[in-house]
Amino acid sequence: MDSVKSGSSSSADSGSQGPLSTSGGNIVDSKGKTVTLTGVNWFGLETGTFAPHGLWTRNLDSMFQQMVDTGFNTLRLPYSNELFDAKSKPNGIDLKQNPDLKGLNGLQVMDKVVESATKHGLMVILDQHRPDQWGQSELWYTDKLPESKWLSDWKMLAQRYKNNDLVIGADLHNEPRGQATWGDGNPKTDWKMAAEKAGNTIHSVNPNWLIFVEGNDKYKDESTWWGGELRHVKEHPVKLKEANKVVYSPHEYGPGVYNQNWFMDKNFPDNMPAFWDKHWGYLKKENTAPLLLGEFGGRKSTGKSTEAVWQQSLMKYLKKNGISYTYWSWNPNSGDTGGVLKDDWKTLDPGKKALLSDHQAPLLKGKPETSSK
Repeated sequence: MDSVKSGSSSSADSGSQGPLSTSGGNIVDSKGKTVTLTGVNWFGLETGTFAPHGLWTRNLDSMFQQMVDTGFNTLRLPYSNELFDAKSKPNGIDLKQNPDLKGLNGLQVMDKVVESATKHGLMVILDQHRPDQWGQSELWYTDKLPESKWLSDWKMLAQRYKNNDLVIGADLHNEPRGQATWGDGNPKTDWKMAAEKAGNTIHSVNPNWLIFVEGNDKYKDESTWWGGELRHVKEHPVKLKEANKVVYSPHEYGPGVYNQNWFMDKNFPDNMPAFWDKHWGYLKKENTAPLLLGEFGGRKSTGKSTEAVWQQSLMKYLKKNGISYTYWSWNPNSGDTGGVLKDDWKTLDPGKKALLSDHQAPLLKGKPETSSK
């Protein structure tokens, strides 16, 4: 990921200007200029650590400096709602290297992460990844996390970060699946209906945010990845009171996660673009709505393995169609995929660096000379 010179696509002004919105299949700034999000996920706030992983060996600012130097312009930041509980104590942090995190609660650690990311020029998408540290949930609510709390937490975050214009939006719920339906009007399972409720709740206090809506995992009798099915949108698009703020955000994985039948097709990888078109890519290609591929990744990125060929094919598809992404993950300790960083939490994986550098966009506002935050 060769560092993109942030001024490369800026005009005489200081680059792109927020807030962001949508126009057809593009994310655009306030002047109508297309903005492409090319970022990475850094997880940990959603786990029992209640802090991004790796701070046991690195300084927070140094992580973000390396992300920017590697060419990323966006951070997708997973969290759990349990992070906001008073009893959730951040841990696994080397306080000699991160002295300003000492004694902070979970939300205060999130504040510091957001502050550092945006100080370095990264756009931030907050991702409600889990209800609690123990695991993901099919629906946006559970018996311990009522819908009312899910909504009030989003409203709190939207209010909290509304004055930081590099915090650009909300990924409402990670990987709806199983019981999650789309457009059937059942308030207990209709993910489209819930997304509209959450988007309108967020916009009641912060109308600038983009609302990132993942798919579910099935369409009629076909199944795909959790969060990866967006064919329903054709008949039942998400409609918010605040116009031009919806970005659809599928997830897509390779055979290292599960060896789906499409990887064994005799025409692989030539069959994949049509597969992606069908499930979610059509939204961008038909100029209906922008896409952010919120998660994809795999251990093998070079060579002739199915996983490497799949990753290479997907990157070509994203670049050709101008689709935004956040790669999974910065962390090396993702069991299925590994990370952009190697196990020492410092060295970049050269294959992933090369893979991702082919489709990267500049920072939203050009290289930050001094912190304005």
